[in-house]
Amino acid sequence: MVKTVAIGVQSFSDLIEKDCFYVDKTAFIREWWDSEDSVTLITRPRRFGKTLNMNMLECFFSNKYEGRGDLFEGLEIWKDEKYRQLQGTYPVIFLSFAGIKYTTYENTRAAINGLITNLYNHYREILDDNRFSDTDRAFFREISMDMPDTVASMSLNRLCEWMYRYYGKKCILLLDEYDTPMQEAYVNGFCEELVAYTRALFNNTFKTNPSLERGIMTGITRVSKESIFSDLNNLNVVTTTSDEYATAFGFTEDEVFAAMDEQGIPAEEKENVKFWYDGFTFGKISDIYNPWSVISFLSKRKYDTHWANTSGNGLAGKLIREGNGDIKSDFEKLLNGEIIEAELDEQIVYNQLDGDDNAIWSLLLASGYLKVEGIIREHTNDTPVYQLKLTNYEVKQMFSKMIKGWFKKDNLLNKFVSAMFDGDLRGMNRYMNDVALNTFSYFDTGNKPSNRKEPERFYHGFVLGLIVDKAKDYIVKSNRESGYGRYDVVMEPKNIENTAIIMEFKVFDTYDNEKTLEDTAANALKQIEDKKYDTDLLQRGIPADKILKYGFAFEGEKCLIQKG
Repeated sequence: MVKTVAIGVQSFSDLIEKDCFYVDKTAFIREWWDSEDSVTLITRPRRFGKTLNMNMLECFFSNKYEGRGDLFEGLEIWKDEKYRQLQGTYPVIFLSFAGIKYTTYENTRAAINGLITNLYNHYREILDDNRFSDTDRAFFREISMDMPDTVASMSLNRLCEWMYRYYGKKCILLLDEYDTPMQEAYVNGFCEELVAYTRALFNNTFKTNPSLERGIMTGITRVSKESIFSDLNNLNVVTTTSDEYATAFGFTEDEVFAAMDEQGIPAEEKENVKFWYDGFTFGKISDIYNPWSVISFLSKRKYDTHWANTSGNGLAGKLIREGNGDIKSDFEKLLNGEIIEAELDEQIVYNQLDGDDNAIWSLLLASGYLKVEGIIREHTNDTPVYQLKLTNYEVKQMFSKMIKGWFKKDNLLNKFVSAMFDGDLRGMNRYMNDVALNTFSYFDTGNKPSNRKEPERFYHGFVLGLIVDKAKDYIVKSNRESGYGRYDVVMEPKNIENTAIIMEFKVFDTYDNEKTLEDTAANALKQIEDKKYDTDLLQRGIPADKILKYGFAFEGEKCLIQKG
């Protein structure tokens, strides 16, 4: 009988009790427990089964599930007699920060305090035991959404101690999606306040806690030790480039293809599933598939941006949209299927994201939008340089949709492109100035906007719009020069019977003896001719009269276009 494929179920016991489709990841229990690590942080992209695995750990170890070995019968972990004896024998605390998505520090702090308060309420009855004092009960009464930070910082530490005292065994603490509040804090500008609160909470919970047996945290990013983990020297950090737990999150290709066979999906569909959803690499293990997308495909039998359509892409879009010309230029390469090189530090420092290109690529890699194609180790200070590429077709489609959204107001980009192919210079100038006016500041915002407008942020973003808008019929090429230098764009038709476009962008500069924007646009056109940018197009057999040439002149948010 074909099992039901349930989407979005994060309760391990529900999946097992209802006999729904489940890929056995219980070997993760053995790997983690055998490691003997005191505290483990595992980073994986969103929707990669982190919460389900954490709930599985709770079901396995927690004394609330004592005698529930039936949940694990037939699964990998139950083959080991040693682990059968461990099931349901520990007090376990399970917290998830996945829902802590607020725009102010005050609301974020109150929400975390609220989670802790609810957790305490589950254990209210144990305080009636004579092993607990009036001092313990007084501390319990201090726990609330508006408790002082001094109380909040010790709250999980004290709860572990009480559970150790009551059950006679040290506590296992599971914290899921620990970094979600930090991402929201970065986007909304209150990182520093949240760092101080979180550092104290984590230090007292995971380091100075003699009642803790083991701790495990999951998240998307490895937040820098210099911020919230500055005092945790007992932390084993497992990132996407680590070999540990490489197959515990996400589906291997064998698991995906076996699931397709079980569901009766024709074998010829396997290559399409691979094209859409393969591409993730953890440690040395490649061909890891996005589980959310695979499960959605198995359920709906439809290829779509399942993972990308879920929430959580806002930070990636913000970083690319507001990034400088170099970032957008590299992103052009990625959209065109090329590889970029970047020096990466997997420790994310959120307050560096505004000015450090490599920090942005590090975050995009951790988030699953990029994959490692290779490592170049010849670099100063022995820091490896990674070769990076977009993960798969689903991710490319997600970014294409995102970039189109940058120009969606009044469909100005499409109107401009139509005017450009018609040779309508008046329409081009009108629409381009509208596009620039509506999007210039949009590309130059954030926590630390530049002191002056940077045209390169705009026209690099504009080229990204052209790439995704015309990808079906055109190959969009650029010389990708950064700074305020010249920046030519060639739109080469895939069918040589169609019109080709050459564009040269130039910023008004009095040092080039330019007195007006007309002079700047004329110089841009002159460069197209002097450097013979049409050579490759002519050699392909595109007639000269089918090659349109445009010179763009920018001064602030003002643009003037002339036709060659």
